[in-house]
Amino acid sequence: MQDESTFRVSLDRVEEGLAVLLLREEESVRFTLPCSLLPADAREGDILELTVRRDVAATEEARRRVAERIARLRSRG
Repeated sequence: MQDESTFRVSLDRVEEGLAVLLLREEESVRFTLPCSLLPADAREGDILELTVRRDVAATEEARRRVAERIARLRSRG
């Protein structure tokens, strides 16, 4: 199983501070991101490469914190 995925999108347009992105392989797939997450020089029509990486350490830490909170709540009740 991969912990990382890289894909290309095109920056279709910007609306109210949100970038509307189209997946290059399947342009019917659209999603939005805050423009603040894009490179400063990104413009409508640009092709962008996005990488999504699973942060294993952060995930484990978050699960540990949630488990501790649940344990504290159970001990109170």
